Parts: sequence; C-alpha cells; structure tokens
Amino acid sequence: MGEVFAGRYELIDPIGRGGVGAVWRAWDQRRRRYVAAKVLQQSDAHTLLRFVREQALRIDHPHVLAPASWAADDDKVLFTMDLVSGGSLAHVIGDYGPLPPRFVCTLLDQLLSGLAAVHAEGVVHRDIKPANILLEATGTGRPHLRLSDFGISMRKGEPRLTETNYVVGTPGYFAPEQMMGAEPDFPADLFAVGLVALYLLQGRKPDSRALVEHFAAHGTPGAPQGIPEPLWQVIAGLLQPDPQARFRTATGARKALTSAVEMLPEPGIDDEPVEVFDQLGPLPAGFGPDGPDGPAASAASAAPAAQSAQSTQAAQATPASASAAEPQSQAAPAPPAPHVQPDPYTRQPGQHPGQHTGHGQPVPPMPAPSQTGSFHLAPPPEQHTPPPQPVRPPAHPPVPAHAASPHHAAAPDFSQAQTSAVSYEQAPTRQYTGHGPQVPTPAPPLSHAAAPAARTTQQKRPGPPPKVAIPVLFVALVCFAVGIWALTQV
Repeated sequence: MGEVFAGRYELIDPIGRGGVGAVWRAWDQRRRRYVAAKVLQQSDAHTLLRFVREQALRIDHPHVLAPASWAADDDKVLFTMDLVSGGSLAHVIGDYGPLPPRFVCTLLDQLLSGLAAVHAEGVVHRDIKPANILLEATGTGRPHLRLSDFGISMRKGEPRLTETNYVVGTPGYFAPEQMMGAEPDFPADLFAVGLVALYLLQGRKPDSRALVEHFAAHGTPGAPQGIPEPLWQVIAGLLQPDPQARFRTATGARKALTSAVEMLPEPGIDDEPVEVFDQLGPLPAGFGPDGPDGPAASAASAAPAAQSAQSTQAAQATPASASAAEPQSQAAPAPPAPHVQPDPYTRQPGQHPGQHTGHGQPVPPMPAPSQTGSFHLAPPPEQHTPPPQPVRPPAHPPVPAHAASPHHAAAPDFSQAQTSAVSYEQAPTRQYTGHGPQVPTPAPPLSHAAAPAARTTQQKRPGPPPKVAIPVLFVALVCFAVGIWALTQV
C-alpha cells in the first residue's frame, strides 16, 4: 500500500505538481473517501508562510476548490481538498479547440460566481489562468467549474511576501497595473478572467500586451471573428487597461454576462456537445472505488507503490509548474509549431498544427504549463536631458523704459550667460531701476602684525566701567559688615 501520512492520509499516486508542492491522490482513512493532497516540497520560511496562508483559507462555495484540512508529519506538511477528476480548462481546449460561445458563457458565469465569493472574503486570487480552473468529470452534462490554487492569494491589507520591485503571478495574465507595481486588488483578477474568456473562445493564449496597446491606442475594438458582439462587450469591459474603466466587481460582470447570454443565438442541432472526460485515469492495483482492497491485494501492490514513490521523487526534483492541480501529461508532446507572429484577436488557420477531433478543423496542441512565480519589474524609462544649447543674443535689444545712466552702461550683460536645459527668455517687465548695481566697498586688508591683535581684541569681553564697579563693591562690603554685626548680637 501507499505511504500513510500522519496516520490518516494514504498517498496513492501523484496526479500533478505545483510551485510549492506535489499533488497526490490520497485515501482519507477517517472520512473514508478519496481526496487530493498537496504535499509541501520545500521547508524554507517563505514557502512555509505561503503554505500556511493557503491552508488557512476556508471558502465554502460550489465553484471554489479551497483547502479542507491539513496535517503534519515530522518535517512534512500537507493539506487536502476535494478530488476533481475532469482536468483543467487547458485539457478541454486540447480536446476541442475553441469552445461554443454558450458553453463559454456557462463557464464564465460559474467562474465569476466563485470569484465573487472569494472577493467577499477580502481575498485577491492573483493567479487566475486556465491551469488553475478545474472541471468535474460531468461528461456531456452541464459543466461544473472549480477555481483552485490559492498559493499566492492574499487578503487585502495583509503584508506582502514579495520583494520590492517584484510582481508575483503568471506571465501573460498580469493586469497592466500589476506591472506598474500597484497593490493587489479585485479588478486585477477580473482582467485575468477576460483573458481566460478569450482563451476559451479562440483556443489559444491571447497576447495580453498587444491587447493593452490596442485598447490604449484605438479604444475598444470591434468584436473579433467568431465572438458575438454582446459577449464581446462584456469581455471588453473586463479587459480595459484602466482599472477605473473596468468592471469593479465580479457580481457586476456576472450581471452583464447574464444580459448578454439572452441575446446570443440558440445552438444548432448539428453542434457537437462538449464532453468533459475523466483525466485522472484508473486507480492503481490494490485500490477500488470504495477504498483500499483486502490484505492479499496489499502485498501484490507493494512493488507498484514503491515504483510510484521513486517516480514521484524524480518528479519533485524537476522544476515546479504553475498550478498545484494541473495533471501530468501522459501523451507524447506534439511537434513544435513554426514561429508565426499571432494576431491578438483572431485565430490564424494552420498556425497551430495538432490532432483532429471531428470538427473538421485542426485543434491546437496542449499548451505547456506556465510558470507562476516572482518576476522583476522593469525599471522606469530613463529621462534624457537634452544638452545645453547656446543662447543667441536678440536681434533687436529691447529699449529701456528710462534713460540709462552712465553707471548702467558699464554694468555687465548677464543675458549672454549659457543655461542648462532651459533657454533664456527676455523678461516681459521693465527694469526696476536705471542705476547700476550697488556693490558694498570692500574693507582694506589687515596687515600681518595687526591681524593677531584684532583677533585677541574680539575674543575679550568688556567689563563694567569703574564708575559703576566701585560703588557696587562698596555696597557689597557694607552688607557683609552688617550681616556679621547682626550675627554677633544674637
């Protein structure tokens, strides 16, 4: 059998790995059910603090996959959550390519519903991307979405664990204000939701930088090909570069999405339904739907369990991927596609060679997992100061309001002096006086013999004159004598 962690959780097989830990399918011996267990790989203080923050999050919502419990055993810690077997949105795109608009609206409505519950707790997710959005294995029925991986989330007002001039998250899903070093806020999550919506409708990762530049230069563009105009207006409201012009809450975006769905065309009869498959695969030997088998099967499964542990150690030695719950790929990687500059709005036919799924169109291969981590912010652009330019004298000097005196004619002309980076301009007001500048006459220099005497004289403090000092001393002597006489009379 597998390793029993903290006397309760039996680790069965690894199903994914994340930035700070490996994810296992585990059997909860107390509750008698299968769970997903995230085991921390590193033990430094920074990682432990993020791990504690994530496991402390408790949000009970049908579209949020938050930690349910945690345990510690020696120097290892883990927390558990519900086992979601349908994979992530990346798996669905790998199977079907671009998804139908009504199916995308259902997913977006559930995502915004879960995100509204997260924001209601004062938590900013900071890492919304397709790999962190999981699906239940519902087949051809109504999809059931779960927002997961709160490893870098934080409550508003909590101290940040990221170093100065660094931004944490996944490249390609940053909001513009995040790249400027702004504090994490709810509109940044909504910007990432807009990018996820484009990913689902176009079947590939959108170019967020090109989108931001286009919005800033030309305003809100028209609907891309294949996206209905009502739905595009909602997505454009999520993708506004200015956070003040963006949807401020997930609830507001959800209401706008509900209104847009009513204006979408009904799906056709020949449209193929989207099926969400089970991506976890069968249980290893010795485990059944109701838990571990009997003792006979336990001995037979000892060797596969040891091999599973060795493969897990090798997987832990590799760099961690972005999502803690993203399953490992079991198929051979597709050949790399030729590098073509993508259009940020529409999908280019033939750009992503891949397998066919019955739609008659090539489907893009499974995207590689994107990295979540801290990234250095670009320094602000340098401001180049232009070199000083020589100032040319005016062709016609201004005529003074008063007649200049002989002293003024001899005064130096300071208007010809060069300045640095600021050109000289003639003052629009007239001169205050027609007389030359009044410079105090310098004192004659002291000789070497008189200099020490002058310093000595300045250091002495003058006393009272003799006419004052003598009467004061006399009065003091009289008072002293009277005092002695009074003492002898006692």
